[in-house]
Amino acid sequence: MSHTSPNGPAVSPDTLVVSAGRPVRGHDAPVNPPIVLSSTYFGTGTPVPGERGYGRYSNPTWDPFEQALAGLEGADLPALVFGSGLAAVTAALSLVPAGGVVVMPRHSYQGSLLLAAEEAANGRFSVRTVDIADTGEVIAQLDGASMLWVESPTNPMLEVADIAVLATAAHAAGALVVADNTFSTPLVTRPLDLGADVVVHSVTKYLAGHSDVVLGAAVTSDPDLRERLLRHRSLHGAVAGPFEVWLALRGLRTLALRMERSQATALELARRLQALEQVERVRYPGLPEDPGHLRAAAQMSGFGAIVCIEVAGGAAAAEKVAEAVELWLPATSLGGVESLIERRRRQPGEPHTVPEGLLRLSVGIENAEDLWRDLQQALTR
Repeated sequence: MSHTSPNGPAVSPDTLVVSAGRPVRGHDAPVNPPIVLSSTYFGTGTPVPGERGYGRYSNPTWDPFEQALAGLEGADLPALVFGSGLAAVTAALSLVPAGGVVVMPRHSYQGSLLLAAEEAANGRFSVRTVDIADTGEVIAQLDGASMLWVESPTNPMLEVADIAVLATAAHAAGALVVADNTFSTPLVTRPLDLGADVVVHSVTKYLAGHSDVVLGAAVTSDPDLRERLLRHRSLHGAVAGPFEVWLALRGLRTLALRMERSQATALELARRLQALEQVERVRYPGLPEDPGHLRAAAQMSGFGAIVCIEVAGGAAAAEKVAEAVELWLPATSLGGVESLIERRRRQPGEPHTVPEGLLRLSVGIENAEDLWRDLQQALTR
């Protein structure tokens, strides 16, 4: 897989994360883009399209990040950065017409599920939830649908969707396809290449990678869809602070290295966890025994860095594990350099189909043996 660099020739994605979004070269030019802290811009006369005008519409600090993410996702147009991942999700769901139907995975980002349920309760559209890994079930629910929402692997059950087949079926039914690519990142999966119309991200997670910003993004190659997403961002004020976006671009520089390390450790931990009697089930697409393995191997460049385990003894035992770890951090996010652990059903809005004893492990970049020893002592204590 290669991508076009800002200077023309095709480069690998692990080069693009480093080279994209750099200032124009010139004598004494900076190698990093500046942070522009301005709420408004100088201008006279009638505003015309493309002018910055005001800080809610544009900021020069957003541009390099939006260009870099578009290059990674293979989009023809710059991405749009939002104030949070959920703000990007909200913008994407705004594309559903009043009275429309959204087909959505029963397991996916909790914010997406709760927001869609609230919109449905308010009568804006209706929601059909599906097992996104069951291609036949999803296609059967597409009749009359306005949008298919795809998350693959799902959060937290790690089910893998056949994105290309589902996208083709959704388009045949007249539905838009939106893919949440937070778990995979464009280094692992490129949903636009597989037929998705829009890709959304919680930039907070892997893209920024240091658990110190809250941001989101949406990416599309469709000019009309981008204009609608941009209008939503501007009118609803879902804008990002320039400093946070600058930090996200800095974090993006190490994405390839972080993903390489985290994925390798995740696979090793998943293999070892299978041998512990305290673990009833390990969920990770990189394991040959995993139900989504063959599909993941066909459409992903890697298997991600999230591992989920079901602990024998249910909720109480899983809570004790989360309390007993010393290196892993009990917290609800994911995708940072540090390894996080959470019993997902502690969250009130988590679907009841998620097992009570399921622990989601976001594997960071620490030493694999240290992470293993900590997990092992917590599980076997």
